[in-house]
Amino acid sequence: MADAVLAEREKASGRRLRKAPPPVRRTLLRALPFLLLTPLGLLLTWLSTLDASATERLWSASVYPVLAQAVSAVTGIFPFSVAEMIILAGIPALIAAFVVFIVRMARCRPDENVGRGVLRGRMAARFFAVLLSIASALYFSFVLMGGINYNRLTFSGYSGLEIRDSSPQELAEMCRSLAERANELRGEVSADENGVFRLSQSYTETAKLARDSFSALRERYPVLGGRYSRPKPVLCSRVMSYLDIAGIFIPMTSESNINVDMPDHSIPVTMCHEQTHLRGFMREDEANFIAYLACRDSESADLRYSGTMLALTHSMNSLYRADYDAFCEIYGTYCDGILADYAASRAYWKQFEGPVAETSSRINDGYLKANNQSDGVQSYGRMVDLLLAEFRANAG
Repeated sequence: MADAVLAEREKASGRRLRKAPPPVRRTLLRALPFLLLTPLGLLLTWLSTLDASATERLWSASVYPVLAQAVSAVTGIFPFSVAEMIILAGIPALIAAFVVFIVRMARCRPDENVGRGVLRGRMAARFFAVLLSIASALYFSFVLMGGINYNRLTFSGYSGLEIRDSSPQELAEMCRSLAERANELRGEVSADENGVFRLSQSYTETAKLARDSFSALRERYPVLGGRYSRPKPVLCSRVMSYLDIAGIFIPMTSESNINVDMPDHSIPVTMCHEQTHLRGFMREDEANFIAYLACRDSESADLRYSGTMLALTHSMNSLYRADYDAFCEIYGTYCDGILADYAASRAYWKQFEGPVAETSSRINDGYLKANNQSDGVQSYGRMVDLLLAEFRANAG
């Protein structure tokens, strides 16, 4: 009936008239199924914190891998980051939507049935109901594809490694071993004209090697198996550097996204780190450790060196605080190639220091704490405990 009346009015006025938005109550009822996804996601997150074993059994080691591999199979068809394309298209689309909304609010005209104030209220309700529905759906998909996994069993339970306090002497011994290995591996990799490490293969080939490095790990840890897409290069990698981000896993698209603008020696291990998230291990300390294991067992010297450098960096940072003299002694054994790589890395990241990077770090810190990582960004340092546990196991 309303459509017929609208048609008559259009015919009489000689111009097309826009149908008035539905009443606010009807708009909210239509959006309610989507809006309820937010409390449902919060409920699932809370339930997952109650029993890590149940979360592991009922979701992380059973349902999640099936969902993640299905989504990854679709997004993996594309060589570029689907998430990045959505963001690049979504930002201008959101701005355009706001502009159109404001213009329509300003131009809306009342009729004999609906006053201007009521009409604007309906328009605002519909606009924000759509935005909130989209946000609610995105949050719920994040919970399913990533958030719940923060509360699964730790990787230590699969590895059988004993995490305990270690003496500075143990830490120094491990650092010395890692430094020796890094020096040896540095002689097996390529360097540019400035003596700085460079990938010996293309990004695509390196990404394939990073993904395939989990095949060897799967034999020891079946939970890390599965068919997932390769790490994706980010077109706006420079922007990631300004935000102090080396890589990011997007749960909604099951993609591991890599900053390919940063120094090459960080790229392979970052690929493996984000691939670890893709396989359901979201804690940063565990992702670093698993990435190290994947790189260490790789057939690629580039990956082995990259992973060893990550382990060496974290371990030496801890040794610096625990035993400065031992730190200086081991640091003095670094070959020229390692020193060149560290210098290049410091110079690269220094150019992005500032309020943007600091704000991004604070946001990341808040995100980690909100997802049951109480140490926040400092949880990255806990990787050393896992390295020490493995070092003791291999030494024994």
